[in-house]
Amino acid sequence: MINDTGVNGSGEGAPSIPGLISQWDFVANDDFGWRRRHCIGAWLRRSRRFLSWQELKPIVPKPCWIVYFMYCPNGHIEPYHRFTLERLRDSDCGLLVVCDAPDVTKIPQEVRHFANALYWKAMSGYDFSAYTLALRRIASRSPHANVFVMNDSVFGPFKPIEVIFSSAQWDLSGFTASSMIENHIQSYAFVLKDLTSRKMNRLLTVFFPLAAFNQFSDVIHVQETRFARVTSAHMNVGSNWYAYSAEGVDPTLSRPIELLRYGHPFVKRSLLTKHKKLQPEGLICEALSSLGYPIYS
Repeated sequence: MINDTGVNGSGEGAPSIPGLISQWDFVANDDFGWRRRHCIGAWLRRSRRFLSWQELKPIVPKPCWIVYFMYCPNGHIEPYHRFTLERLRDSDCGLLVVCDAPDVTKIPQEVRHFANALYWKAMSGYDFSAYTLALRRIASRSPHANVFVMNDSVFGPFKPIEVIFSSAQWDLSGFTASSMIENHIQSYAFVLKDLTSRKMNRLLTVFFPLAAFNQFSDVIHVQETRFARVTSAHMNVGSNWYAYSAEGVDPTLSRPIELLRYGHPFVKRSLLTKHKKLQPEGLICEALSSLGYPIYS
């Protein structure tokens, strides 16, 4: 169905949230010249050599993998990390954890207990440097695996991993998508099917094997917002939900409760911190408690 936004939308009887489109097939925007110039400038002026990393537990062949990127600047595990790791461990998939810590000795021992495969990565570089490290190695050591990827910017998942995999409709399946900057899959979580080295090589302009960015805005402009567009040249891409707006809207921040009602498996942690003014804090805490997440004071 094509709705009045001019993009593919959900059909009759599909879940409905005001301002959002469900079961959205990715549609790329025009490739504006300023976007190309911005990306080239960021690459030439601010890219850095890929950060140091170390393999602590190796990857072995499995039909499915979960990649979890966690940021541990103080060298200890947070309650939301533990909750997520417990959820991710309760599946038949391999759990690969990429941990950012000051040095390899600062990785919490508890993380080693949870992980089937474990990598330490030097701090900075943001989530795409961790995704690059994990996905390239899964592609080479466990080819044709289906991979669920998430970072620690969200609480959850509040849905069984098996359901997350079975409900992924596209080769690259996002959970939410936005028109901010350009139409894109939000990269806090996604599923990639049948991952191979050939596919990763086709995504070299998003997952850089030899370089990383240390500025958040560069990661957003050069990697996250280009991810779906670059991938769509080689695979089918879509998202469970898409927020269309001329001004750009982040559905995870603007419609978190509505998304949860329709089975969205995450809540953005920033709704209790830097974005807490966007939603009533009591409402978010109540929703988390109802989902089984213990709210810590």
